[in-house]
Amino acid sequence: MAWEAAVRLSFFFGVFGAVAMWELAAPRRALTTPKAARWLSNLGLVALNTLLLRLIFPAAAVGLAFTVQDRAWGLLNNVDLPFWIETLGAVVFLDMAIYFQHVLFHAAPSLWRLHRMHHADLDYDVTTGARFHPIEIILSMLIKFGVVTAIGASPGSVLIFEVLLNATAMFNHGNIRIPERVDAVLRLFVVTPDMHRVHHSVEPREANSNFGFNLPWWDRLFGTYLPQPAKGHLGMVIGIKEFRGPRDNRLDRMLIQPFVSPGSGYAINR
Repeated sequence: MAWEAAVRLSFFFGVFGAVAMWELAAPRRALTTPKAARWLSNLGLVALNTLLLRLIFPAAAVGLAFTVQDRAWGLLNNVDLPFWIETLGAVVFLDMAIYFQHVLFHAAPSLWRLHRMHHADLDYDVTTGARFHPIEIILSMLIKFGVVTAIGASPGSVLIFEVLLNATAMFNHGNIRIPERVDAVLRLFVVTPDMHRVHHSVEPREANSNFGFNLPWWDRLFGTYLPQPAKGHLGMVIGIKEFRGPRDNRLDRMLIQPFVSPGSGYAINR
């Protein structure tokens, strides 16, 4: 499985570097907190999560897909479809599953306690796209295992999905300026930064919209799409009301966030 890790790391560093340079060349918003400290914490979390996943799930989702394929588990391994339809169907279904998983992590108070660390970032840039609590990352991997097994996703389709999800998460969390007309066309096919940034608003109604990471269709289909924030992208406040101190975004404080404050009170919980 060394090739799988190499492919994913190559795309990660390539897309990360491209979006980071785009942020320098054409930023959408002025940052409100020191970038160096945020990046140290956010990227430290990325390193920790990567290590944990490799220790707990050495073969990852692609490795499971090989087992699923060998044993003919799941729907797609028991129907006769052209390769490209099978691959496309698996990628689209996996993306829909991630959408519903995201909604679930907002809806269940115990899961929101984990997920809110992603939202507690006081700024919004490429590193925010990989800022997730380790427990959420582990639960997300288990959910992904279940979906891969149920639909019988092939190793190739899982790898394509993983690379796309990782790349688009960094893209749509980028602090990058895209002309409005271009954005209007792009968001018909992919979640754009302006579309997903609404989801990181401090206002509950806005934070409970635009759950998609990759494909933008699920929010429109299931009624969670919100085109723009009420105060505009330059006027909206990013983050969580409970965690706005400079110490709250240190790595050690980020790791204990789920255990220091109740998870109730968020709009979707009611």
